[in-house]
Amino acid sequence: MDSIHPDHLTPAARHPLAWVPTLYLAQGLPFYSVALVAGLMFKSMGVPNEQIARWTGMLGLAWVFKALWSPFLELASSKKRVVVVLQVTGGIALGVLSFALQLPAWFALAIGLLAVVALASSTHDIAADGLYIASLSARQQAAYAGWQGAFFNGAKFLSLGGLVILAGFLEQRIGASAAWATVFALLGALLAGLGLYHAWALPGTLTPAAVGASMRGAADVLVDVVRAFFAKPGIWMGIVFILLFRLAEGQVQTIGPLFLRDARALGGLGLSTQEVGAIYGTAGTAAFLVGSILGGWFTSRVGLARAMLVLILAMNVPNLVFWYLSAMQPDSLGWITAALSLEMFGYGFGFVGMILFIMQVIAPGRYQTAHYALGSGFMQLGFVLSKVVSGDIQLLLGYRHFFLWVVLSALPVLVLTRFVKMAPADGA
Repeated sequence: MDSIHPDHLTPAARHPLAWVPTLYLAQGLPFYSVALVAGLMFKSMGVPNEQIARWTGMLGLAWVFKALWSPFLELASSKKRVVVVLQVTGGIALGVLSFALQLPAWFALAIGLLAVVALASSTHDIAADGLYIASLSARQQAAYAGWQGAFFNGAKFLSLGGLVILAGFLEQRIGASAAWATVFALLGALLAGLGLYHAWALPGTLTPAAVGASMRGAADVLVDVVRAFFAKPGIWMGIVFILLFRLAEGQVQTIGPLFLRDARALGGLGLSTQEVGAIYGTAGTAAFLVGSILGGWFTSRVGLARAMLVLILAMNVPNLVFWYLSAMQPDSLGWITAALSLEMFGYGFGFVGMILFIMQVIAPGRYQTAHYALGSGFMQLGFVLSKVVSGDIQLLLGYRHFFLWVVLSALPVLVLTRFVKMAPADGA
């Protein structure tokens, strides 16, 4: 087994497998709680689609702007301390949410507490990634990168494949409010428990860059990072491409699960919470992972420039799947599962395109890590903007015409592939 590089860690440091998997499980749990689980909870508790889309979309802004406060985290000499505090904070907020669901003003309290979770989670992402980079050698970073992705997506499997199924089971016995209170109490206990475990397991790596750092210095670095980012040749075309890439996805990923839950008389498929959790948490997650792996392999073989058109088309397979389901309203759960597995496969296959575009075209240069974070922020912004308005559009058009509109929403980015460069600018 690899040993920890002595320049990075103390002699008492744990083996990476004692903390890398759990660190990224703890990164994924609050993200999926806000991005996916909360929407299904609100649907079960009778919140209208447009409000679900609007408020869960607004919560996503925490991940949009996290790059703006990332330089200030360098003032903390111990990333471990930051990680542990934020995990425990997120866990407590989720636990309090379970109690808030029983109160008259539960919706406003839920949004406020989920905002705390979102801010803690997005900030935690920066500290966790920084700790990973500072604590492992370059060879170890590559060796354990697969564990990162596996356990981050494992949080999705646990949330949708386990806890949402549990919520559906409990809904039928103790009611929606008590069922979801139980689920969020479990999520909170798990996240806080991981925080306490990491107080023991995480390496106590100190960040050398923090020595002599100051608030003014961090602000100066941030200004220089932003200035250099917007000075890149072709950056505005690249930003427009990033925003349009997720225009359709943000809408279908928000309204799609709500469509599955809505009654057939309202144009939905009438699935139970338990059925939606079973589909997305098992076959759907597996299809997404396979699609992601194959998308990366395909792009590595043909290159990003040649692969991009295929990746965008794959990314929009979910739009066609949901339009078909809304038009046909099939009864067979097996057929619905197969269609949604195709949806998740296409989503996983195509999403690789945006990650690699930011990594290989937008980020290269003096501030590669910071510029990747800014590019990712714009990627999340495109998702949030389309998510926020998706409920109002669906309310206006109905499900069938809404999903047709989403199919058409993919056309602008297809056109833009003829104009945007798929290679880093000279001198970047």
